[in-house]
Amino acid sequence: MQVWRGVGQVPTDLGPTAVTIGNFDGVHRGHQALLGALVRTARAAGVPAVVVTFDPHPAAVHRPGQAPPLLTGLTDRIELLAGSGVDAVLVLDYTLDFARTSPEDFVLTYLVGALHACAVVVGEDTRFGWANAGDPTTMAALGTRHGFAVEVVADVAGTGGGRRWSSSWVRELLDAGDVAGAADVLGRPHRIRGVVVHGEARGRELGYPTANLGPDASGAVPADGVYAGWLVRGGTERLPAAVSVGTNPTFDGVTRVVEAYVLGRTDLALYGEEVVVELVEHLRPMLRFDGVDALVAQMADDVAAAARVLGV
Repeated sequence: MQVWRGVGQVPTDLGPTAVTIGNFDGVHRGHQALLGALVRTARAAGVPAVVVTFDPHPAAVHRPGQAPPLLTGLTDRIELLAGSGVDAVLVLDYTLDFARTSPEDFVLTYLVGALHACAVVVGEDTRFGWANAGDPTTMAALGTRHGFAVEVVADVAGTGGGRRWSSSWVRELLDAGDVAGAADVLGRPHRIRGVVVHGEARGRELGYPTANLGPDASGAVPADGVYAGWLVRGGTERLPAAVSVGTNPTFDGVTRVVEAYVLGRTDLALYGEEVVVELVEHLRPMLRFDGVDALVAQMADDVAAAARVLGV
């Protein structure tokens, strides 16, 4: 899959394409349905399937300090989009000046001018252009005017025909510690990506050395607690892990930390390495223990519980 950071990187000899647009935070099942429709449309027309997305997320530009945490950083978003079968992603730099682009100018500049769209696939909730004035009806009118077909994909409801899949639903589930529920909406375990940094080394002293993710880790952090999950190295090596999220109240900690103990491993050298932590199931809330012995006993139980959940 090709990744273009701005229209300047789009090949000048690019022919017609099928295009969709969106933030795609989390690339959840609703997004996957839209992307699947895009790929089918592109294959039927014999043209590349292209996703137009934005960085940073518009909410971070319009509501700095108040925007909800992103489910996926750009690296993971692109990786997940690649897994959907699309051929290229165009990442547009989202600024306040960019936000002032009218719906028609957005379509003419990016979809028609840069990408030569012959087909545009959008969701029912798609909004684009200044003040989100553009919607699927607007896109259909612009398609008639500028010579591209428009396909509108209906929202996809969750299990049992209930609430539609959405990024906000995933955030609610993560805030409640329900990572299994979040995985159901995402179609995969929720992931946090970060560089392993030095921590207090208490885990190593207690016989359970952990990989602590640095403060710049991407991916929304769920409620404090202990989780069963996987630590992924190099994109392919998946190691079973017990994951702790919280402030370590037994030691009067104040900083929230995400740290993962790889089951049965005390030999890993991970400092400075970028890893991904995937969360599978909530095991227990974060607790304060009366002493180290009680904590170590609970850690042993956590490791055993994680092993059962992960089937290792």
